[in-house]
Amino acid sequence: MRTLEPARTALVLVDLMPRIAALPLAPRTGAEVVAASLDLAQEFRAAGATVVAVRVDRPGVAEQPPGSELVPAVAEAADEVVVKRTVGGFHGTGLHELLRARGVETLVFGGIATNLGVESTARAASDHGYELVFVEEALAALTEEEHRAAVGLNLPRFGEVVARAAVRLG
Repeated sequence: MRTLEPARTALVLVDLMPRIAALPLAPRTGAEVVAASLDLAQEFRAAGATVVAVRVDRPGVAEQPPGSELVPAVAEAADEVVVKRTVGGFHGTGLHELLRARGVETLVFGGIATNLGVESTARAASDHGYELVFVEEALAALTEEEHRAAVGLNLPRFGEVVARAAVRLG
């Protein structure tokens, strides 16, 4: 993988919320995904790249379930927070406009679930013409099979799935 230009790159962290991170996940726990994502966020912020946290609000409910806010450390690490009401992070959120206003062309993804919120957001990002990178250690799904199908079959059609060690900002 080539070195990413910080001014044109954003880290997009999807659904790192306590109620989602606490689910039984595979191939790693929510805590491991959050830790890997925070490691990335620290590197991105230090390099001057944008960090965006995307979280979901359930539509049509008077009150969100407990644990629907971002994990506090993720909220602190984010330059921008986007609230979605669908599976993906682009529809009706202003995410595309926010990224374009910052000159972002490449998105690096982490989050939960690999095959749901992350993949749906990535598909829309691809439709918008972004270059996509997926950090395998910063992703998990409800089952290992779902995660493996996403990183082995689906996500490579939209971008590059890489190990954490391959992510370089320069």
